[in-house]
Amino acid sequence: MTLQIKKILVPLDGSSNSFRGLDVAIHMARESHASITGLYVAGIVKPRTGDPITPLEKILLAHAQKIMKKSKLIAAKKGILFFDRVSYGDDGKMIVDVAEKQNFDLIVIGSRGMGAARELFLGSTSNYV
Repeated sequence: MTLQIKKILVPLDGSSNSFRGLDVAIHMARESHASITGLYVAGIVKPRTGDPITPLEKILLAHAQKIMKKSKLIAAKKGILFFDRVSYGDDGKMIVDVAEKQNFDLIVIGSRGMGAARELFLGSTSNYV
């Protein structure tokens, strides 16, 4: 039985490693005719509806929009359908939550390449996922 990859989730934070992950996802999406959803996780508690947006939230949202615009352009140049999403909370937990709730077939995530000892003490979003 062959796995049909139709929905790929790519967490993006603006780093070169996250864009390398996007490049890999684009290659895979072209091979399998899949769509990509870019996910930016703002590491803050989600604002309540009706609460005014704080200056920090404005900065994070502007950063997310910039990353998603660049990502969408990169994907479009390769003929890939790209959706964007911004979530709030813990990176690893949100990635897993979104992937499970929206039934993604694959998560492509860049890693920093920290050494094993360093990751043991500092943790890693990619290890969590």
